[in-house]
Amino acid sequence: MVCAMLGATLLASHPGAFAEEKYKTVEPGVLTVAITGDMPGLIARDGKLIGYDGEILQRAAENLGLKVNPVPTEWSGAIAAVQSGRVDLIGGTVAWTPERAKALSLTDPTGYFQNGITQKASTQWQTLKDIENRKVGSMTGFSFLPELRKIPGIELTLYDTSDAALRDLMNGRVEAIIGDPPVIDYAIAQNPGWGLANLAFADNNADFPLLTSVGRQYIFGLSKENKDLADAISGEIRKLWANCEVKKIGAKYGFTHEAQYTPSPVNFRVGVDRPEGWRPPVCQK
Repeated sequence: MVCAMLGATLLASHPGAFAEEKYKTVEPGVLTVAITGDMPGLIARDGKLIGYDGEILQRAAENLGLKVNPVPTEWSGAIAAVQSGRVDLIGGTVAWTPERAKALSLTDPTGYFQNGITQKASTQWQTLKDIENRKVGSMTGFSFLPELRKIPGIELTLYDTSDAALRDLMNGRVEAIIGDPPVIDYAIAQNPGWGLANLAFADNNADFPLLTSVGRQYIFGLSKENKDLADAISGEIRKLWANCEVKKIGAKYGFTHEAQYTPSPVNFRVGVDRPEGWRPPVCQK
């Protein structure tokens, strides 16, 4: 009994020791994070994670007694890097999809989003039909690419970075971009002189769910063997929703639309990677 009490005291005073024992990370007591994206999602600065997902994950790691090790990773190989154990986690406005749920242990959502069309402000395109027979740019490895390719007459160009796609949009090599909504919105907000707009799809077309559905989810992805850690991070995420701290974090990075905190009316994860009765988190204040 005394030994058990002593052990509990030691774990309470040294949470990192508990983390080393409980979670299967690349390096004991350290969360190795793939850095794949741009602001405002998740990047490393001065040894800490920043951005919307970055701040959420930094807080979660600290609360769980884990240090953070950011590792630059190409998005095209990020999921494989998690599966093979080179990194522990991918994140940074990464979308939930059924395919990713089969490959990884996915956390509860950090936020919600709807895809849109990035374009010259003068065009005002908001439907799938608007981009038929047009030159459209997107990002290598994005989940909705098969749906984009189904659009009649589309001439699709893929980019490794949002910066490259935006440059080609401004110089006329492509007429529109379907990209990462918060990254695009952040870039446009920082550069109003570009004369660009990002307008959400108005279709909500069941045949194009990844492109047009409302209330899609941003998540963190870990290996199937690391479900305990994914669940623990989900618990930390829910704490930030419970007191609406997510909105305070989001305000720093341009997450100011109510849609970014409003889940889909369809509880699409139940029966896929969540049990009956699970509900996506919402602000409770």
